[in-house]
Order: sequence, then C-alpha cells, then structure tokens
Amino acid sequence: MMSFGRTFKVTIFGSSHGPEVGVEIDGVPQGSVVDTAAIQADLDRRSPVGRRLATRRQEEDRLVVDRGIREGRSVGGPIRAHVANQDVRREPYDRLRDTPRPGHADFPARVRYGASADLSGGGIFSGRMTVGLVIAGSIARGLLRRKGIEVGAFTRSIGDVEAVVPEEASLAEILRAASGQEVGTPDAAAAARMEEAIAEARRSGDSLGGVVEVRATGLPVGLGEPFFDSVESVLAHAAFSVPAVKAVEFGAGFRAARMRGSEHNDPFVWVEGEVRTATNHAGGILGGLTTGMPIVFRVAVKPTSSIAKPQRTVDLASRSAAEIVVTGRHDPCIVPRAVVVLESVSAIAIADLALTGGFLA
Repeated sequence: MMSFGRTFKVTIFGSSHGPEVGVEIDGVPQGSVVDTAAIQADLDRRSPVGRRLATRRQEEDRLVVDRGIREGRSVGGPIRAHVANQDVRREPYDRLRDTPRPGHADFPARVRYGASADLSGGGIFSGRMTVGLVIAGSIARGLLRRKGIEVGAFTRSIGDVEAVVPEEASLAEILRAASGQEVGTPDAAAAARMEEAIAEARRSGDSLGGVVEVRATGLPVGLGEPFFDSVESVLAHAAFSVPAVKAVEFGAGFRAARMRGSEHNDPFVWVEGEVRTATNHAGGILGGLTTGMPIVFRVAVKPTSSIAKPQRTVDLASRSAAEIVVTGRHDPCIVPRAVVVLESVSAIAIADLALTGGFLA
C-alpha cells in the first residue's frame, strides 16, 4: 500500500506506463479552499515540458480532479486527482526485461513481484509516481499557508557545483531568485555552471546527482512528537519516499559530528518578545519538536540510474554475465525537477503533524 500519513493521509496510485498516475488524499478539512490553479502550477514546475535539460518524454500533466472538490473547496471526503500518461513508449524496456539496470529497482522488484510485473519506465518505482505527491503537497501547502507556514525548496548543489546562498536572505527572496533558473538555484552564477555540468553529462551518456535544501518558516513552537513521530523522523520518512533520495541531514547535519557542544548549541535569545535562537545548527528542531526557528534540511539525490554508458549486469534468463546500454528518454539530472517534489513531501509531512497535533484546527 503506497500510503503516508495519519490524519492527512496520502495514497498514490498508477504506474509509469499505465493509463494514469495520481493520488487520493484523506483528511482535508471540509470547506478548505483548494486552489486547482496552484496545483497545476506546481505540476508545471515538475513537468519536463519546456526544459532543455530534462527527459525528452513530453507529458503535459493536465490536472483532472475526480472527486472531493466542489467550487474550489473540499467537500470533506477523500480527494482523488490524476493526470494521464500520454507519451508512453514500452519498447526500450521490453528489451531490458531479463537484464536489470544497475542502480534501478528492476532486480529486487522482479524478485518481489515476479517476471510478469510491469516495470516499463520503472513501473511503480518510477519518478513518474511523484506526480501524486506534487498534487497532495500543493494542497498541503495551501492549508499551511493559511496559518502563516511557508514551505519551500531549492537546488543547493549539482555535481560539484555548489550554490552560494546569503545567510540573511529570506525564504521568499531565495525562492524568487531560484524560480528564474531552470536548475532551481538562487545563485545565478552557479546556475550557469550547473547547466553546463548537466549538459556535459548528457553528452557523455552519463548523469549527475545533487543536493536539494528544504526550508519551512512560520512554524509554531512544539509541533511534533518525541521519538518515533519526531519532526525529523516524519520529514525524513517522507523525503526517503522520493525515488533517488539517499541521504538527509538537518541543520548543521554531518558537520555537527566535527563540532563541540559549545559551538553546536544554539543560544536562546529574545527577539521582539519571542524566544528564538541566535544560530540554527539544530535546523529548527529540538527533541523532535519545532523550536519556532525555520526548519532547514538538505536531501542528497543520487545520479539518474538510467544512462547510455555501457554497464555490467546479468542476464536472468541465461544466468550469465551481460552488458547493458540503456536507451529511452531519461533526465541526465533529476535534481531540478525533484525540487518541487521534495517541497511537496515536506509540506505533506508538516501538514500531517499539524493536523494530528491540532495546530491546523
């Protein structure tokens, strides 16, 4: 069952080369405004259409709401929405049926589900499945925004090209600058180098990974639960549900292991009558609860698995060694299109925590 959440429950359905991909969402309070134009805008941010550096698979991703929304508001029951799969080509994957792609889910999926499983385009393991996450995340972001909570993401790095982001920049300023770049970074100089790195990887038949940074502002103090439903636990669960995510760090993250307590601890201060911290090495979370500071975490996205370079694999039919060259249409770097997906799953996780804890009542 491909579901996430307790109160704001998201269930995705479909497959890469099936008729459709979409989502069913339970828990949207009755009467909540649902902006379908905003959902479509987020789907457009994820779509490859119009992107020079993305897959050649051209899916328009026009939103279809099946039920749960009437005259722009939730009716209180489950919301179901989808987009059609239109630009489907199975032939390249039929040729790979007995030769699993290195780095992809082909081999464990075949063992788990059998040789007849439809793994065209990755099947249910494809990044195409994130369409439903974007739809649900857009709705979640709308719920949060009405309480003054903003969730946004941007590209921090691609390959070895790192963006420079001024510490004093607000989330709104960062997102505004990032929106003007195809790679989704606020650093225009780094964006040019990122684009060239992606283009070079494509020319050589290879791929690149990178890091997406997610921030959330306007959060109340005390959101979350200790231990198993800590804010880090829930956000990490949601982030790792996105294909190709391999690591997550909060605040100072892995740098914390090289810091002393006197350096890592964030001093408490008064700011306009509110308790805040002078630094934010904790990433806005202590003891699994929000502190009122911005949540800041970063997600490592691996290089796209399907590449045109020859790779070693096995032939499952003949039980012999084999070599594979993956053809078809694939992103040389999925990081730019993953930005809105990671933004969306973060909004889903925070909305679920907030609704469960009564913060969105």
